[in-house]
Amino acid sequence: MKSYQNAKQKQQEVDVTILAEGTYPFVLGGVSSWIHQLITGLSDLKFGVIFLGSRKEDYTEIKYQPPKNLVHTEEHYLFDSEIRSNTKGIEGSKEGFEEIEKNHKWFKSGTDSIPKSICDVNFYNKTVDEDQFFQSKRAWNFINNQYNENCSDQPFIDYFWTVISTHMPIWKIAKIAEESAPGRIIHSASTGYAGFLGALMSSKSKHPFIVTEHGIYNKERKIDLLMADWIQDKISGLLKQHHTISYTNEQWVKFFNGISKFIYGKADQVISIYDGARNFQISQGVPSQKAKVIPNSVDVERFKSVVEQRSLKIPKVISLLGRVVSIKDIKTFIKAMRIVIRKIPDAEGWVVGPEDSDPDYAKECHEMTKTLGMENTIKFLGPRKVEDIFLKSGITTITSISEAMPLTILEGFAAGVPAVSTDVGACRQLIYGGLDQYDIELGKAGEIVTIANPTELAKSYITLLTDEKLWLKCQTAALKRVRMYYKQELFFQNYKKIYEVLLNGRDRF
Repeated sequence: MKSYQNAKQKQQEVDVTILAEGTYPFVLGGVSSWIHQLITGLSDLKFGVIFLGSRKEDYTEIKYQPPKNLVHTEEHYLFDSEIRSNTKGIEGSKEGFEEIEKNHKWFKSGTDSIPKSICDVNFYNKTVDEDQFFQSKRAWNFINNQYNENCSDQPFIDYFWTVISTHMPIWKIAKIAEESAPGRIIHSASTGYAGFLGALMSSKSKHPFIVTEHGIYNKERKIDLLMADWIQDKISGLLKQHHTISYTNEQWVKFFNGISKFIYGKADQVISIYDGARNFQISQGVPSQKAKVIPNSVDVERFKSVVEQRSLKIPKVISLLGRVVSIKDIKTFIKAMRIVIRKIPDAEGWVVGPEDSDPDYAKECHEMTKTLGMENTIKFLGPRKVEDIFLKSGITTITSISEAMPLTILEGFAAGVPAVSTDVGACRQLIYGGLDQYDIELGKAGEIVTIANPTELAKSYITLLTDEKLWLKCQTAALKRVRMYYKQELFFQNYKKIYEVLLNGRDRF
């Protein structure tokens, strides 16, 4: 990623600084596509992007051509270096660690008002700096006391590395907030570490801060912990040798719950992409007047030629577009396709997306396909031009155990392809309608099924591919719904209005 000479020299040039955690411009699809769409669509504004990644080695190639109005970029890696060894020993600030004790209690309960030091950059960079927290005697006593109080029956090493890995990014983020010049608006594409950076930057600069939460970050972290050894594989090489336990996993969840509540409290506007997420945010303390829904959108015109070129015959291809990772539950798709080909022998399942995010899981999916003798039925195509895929697809599918509002469903609708999806995020609203009464009356644009149920998935695939009348009704509903409710012009208008209010210095939301 191109890095500019001096972030502070660019301060006056940047209207909106977007904070991207593990996404744009190194990862295709999802939030990255949303960021790219937003920047390119609002070409009269100058954008900056601050990318936060785990380790540099995890992000090797830029996947998007930077738009001309992207005038500043930075990349930072939160787990790229290990803790420095200091043999001299540090006592640590008594007042500082008393404040850390208060902060720690707040993260555990989250009931009192947010401690001031949590959003004070100087606290992390001066009062209790990185060396003090990771190497001082007071830090060791603090960690040891917490261990004895909470989980002394569990291995100390698990608790120790959880504390280290949870807190390591905080001090790095504080340094970024100190050294990086924010745009006139700070816009985080998630809560989590990116949102925490946005809150610190806003507290320091007094610039307005907004958050768009695509999925509920702390809910997704819970899923990560259940589905995979997330603490070991997704965060830091420090943890590679250690196994986590339920109490330490619980600490991760509480940490991200606290981070989310802190971010919600500091943000001027909290945006979600569907009503269910907004309702959750309000339940977590976001005032209703500060919580707004702006759905994802699609460039309908881009897919018009696909609709015009479609064959009159329903293609016997079911396409799953997305990264090959466990949260997408590709294995359930493979199992469902095994059932489908018993009824429709010439049917094919296409998995379209990158496999580098979780190579081990991707390998397992390939091996599963071979074991079931389905190499000619399940095709792993890697990233492809979506127009080409939808032109040859009869169904687009989502088999995920967690989603927000998948762009692939909207893109499929714009291309005239019905969808079958698990009941996650906004998928029910997209497929069955729900924004208003007319949206519901348009009818269904596919089917919703339960999570991790290959039999139910297969039944829906078979029904749609063999019932031409039903398929055409679903296609009609899909095209009408996306053209009426999810055109990108509405998306751009909504964000431009928010930005203009904040850039013009009017009262915040």
